[in-house]
Amino acid sequence: MERSSVDDYLQQGIHGGKETKPEERRKFLGTLRERVIIALMASQVREGRIYREIEEACKGNRGAHMYLNGNMSYRFLSKYVKVAEKYNLKYTLVTNKEYNSDLGLVLAYDHAIDKEDIYVSKEENKITHEKVNNEKKGLFSIFKKAFKK
Repeated sequence: MERSSVDDYLQQGIHGGKETKPEERRKFLGTLRERVIIALMASQVREGRIYREIEEACKGNRGAHMYLNGNMSYRFLSKYVKVAEKYNLKYTLVTNKEYNSDLGLVLAYDHAIDKEDIYVSKEENKITHEKVNNEKKGLFSIFKKAFKK
């Protein structure tokens, strides 16, 4: 046995195996971006509702694994744990004391799928926000015109 392979073996025994893309794994709750089917931000997981897109993804991807951000309160995660159980998906609460990911939930396979669009957007919130801004502008315009005269 070569000296370098003995050193590598000892280092692996002391520190664990070398991990590929450690930053990416921290961000995606222990998995790689190329394996992700769908992801929710932590702020989305904290909302009261269950995202329809997550339920549909769980239903359509029975071999997937759900990773949940264990740094979050279980009261926010429990609704998604129930969804995972409903579709017999394995799930893991991932807690990393050195790093807190912005993601709250990741549904992924154990192999690469390279799906381009993995994030669930808040479309209805955008529409409501735009409507409110337009109404504010409209009201302001009325006052502005009234005082110009």
